[in-house]
Amino acid sequence: MSTLESVIWHILGYAAMPVIILSGFVAVAAVSIFLLSLGKDKKINE
Repeated sequence: MSTLESVIWHILGYAAMPVIILSGFVAVAAVSIFLLSLGKDKKINE
């Protein structure tokens, strides 16, 4: 493997970790908001 390939794979490897963590956080937040909105009272002024 050339030096350029090695650098590219290292960048991809280090970039993947925060992307996986952040996408997991966003997915959990979206599911939580959806589940909470199911139980919310839809009537505003009653």
